[in-house]
Amino acid sequence: MTATPTDLLREATTRLERLASDAEAGALDRAVSLLVGALDAGGVIHAFGTGHSEAFAMEIAGRAGGLIPTNRIALRDIVLHGERTVDVLTGSLEREPWVVDELMATVPVGEGDVFVIASNSGVNGSIVGAALWAKERGHAVIAVTSLEHTARVEPKHPSGKRLSEVADVVIDNLAPYGDVTLEVADGISAGAISSITAAFIAQLLTLGVARTIAERGETPPMYISANIPGGDEHNSVLEDRYAGRIRRGA
Repeated sequence: MTATPTDLLREATTRLERLASDAEAGALDRAVSLLVGALDAGGVIHAFGTGHSEAFAMEIAGRAGGLIPTNRIALRDIVLHGERTVDVLTGSLEREPWVVDELMATVPVGEGDVFVIASNSGVNGSIVGAALWAKERGHAVIAVTSLEHTARVEPKHPSGKRLSEVADVVIDNLAPYGDVTLEVADGISAGAISSITAAFIAQLLTLGVARTIAERGETPPMYISANIPGGDEHNSVLEDRYAGRIRRGA
């Protein structure tokens, strides 16, 4: 039984090529349109993910080559910006629906903002709850999830819904059930893929928004690296336009 680096490369490449092909064919157009529409209206893009899906939110918000009017939501915000103590931050917190109201009370959400929420399983209470919170208040929701995985697990939110059943647009991250792609021993597999495909999806969305704005003859509000001359100055000018509406943590 073999599972080589080349095997993992094949698993990743096959999925990335499919995502790129689907994007070229217009599969992400509706999501891009929602994001551009929010920015045109002066809104902000809120990105949320728990566990390893927080990496997706980090790809969307606050990185070089990314859009400036973006905000990353994290469960620890109920400690950093709320009234909870650090002991509440356990591994099971992402499954709890109750956390949503406290979490969203810490987030500077404005009219016209849009939410991009990532979860491989798409069933945890905080994830589904955040999507429902946004929808109930009139915000569009874009979901990034594994359609294969989410169909095979039970929702953990009292609504009985999955993220894919709440969102306006659903993007399949193409991860298999259980996320792993390569069997290394009987019943044991490795080669988790959802973080790789989710990061690519985040960059496809960012590229789509930037291209759309640039093709209109406008300058997309993008970060440049703070580690090149003039980077901090460029970024600070644009960040000031969204003062109090976007957060950048350490």
